[in-house]
Amino acid sequence: MIDILTFWLDWFGVAVFAITGALAASRKQMDLVGFILLGTVTGIGGGSVRDALLGNVPVFWVADPRYLLTCCIVSSVTFFLAHIPQSRYALLLRLDAVGLALFAVIGAETALLAGADPVVAIAMGVVTATFGGIIRDVLAGESPAVLRQEIYVTAALLGASLFVTLQSFGVERSIALFVGFAAALALRLGALQWHWSLPRYRPRPGRPIP
Repeated sequence: MIDILTFWLDWFGVAVFAITGALAASRKQMDLVGFILLGTVTGIGGGSVRDALLGNVPVFWVADPRYLLTCCIVSSVTFFLAHIPQSRYALLLRLDAVGLALFAVIGAETALLAGADPVVAIAMGVVTATFGGIIRDVLAGESPAVLRQEIYVTAALLGASLFVTLQSFGVERSIALFVGFAAALALRLGALQWHWSLPRYRPRPGRPIP
């Protein structure tokens, strides 16, 4: 069973991702319904896919509709406040980094608590962290973050892997959560600041068949 720390971190992550969805709606000049739609699918999208894959049904927001209400409220508030930041896109990317790091470790822990293998738990951390953003970007008509050059999925993979590894060695869970979160956040923010990326495939002339 998820304890109170994980519960509140999960709730905070849903709210942060809902804000990123609403900010994406502001860049597209959507109406209030559009804000709520993008905010909600971003906030609950990754966790819904995770729960469905793990067989945790009903999924978390169906079992506790307060998650859904949180997304609606946060998105509605953002509708009236989105004009305040000078650069909404810069804010979106940094809030997305926070949500990514949080959901990477929360998703991995949820999978472990469900009895998943550590490798599966890492994968579920990545799914939880990235799928909400993918849905947001597709609905907003943006190139999904996972397809851009800067490191994105790798940051979620690092955070989830560190958390699961530390847990397997018996490290206290709050420390493991913090280390995984901090590592994922630092890598993602570093990638945004200094444009870090993994080596990309370069096409080469094919070899003639002998």
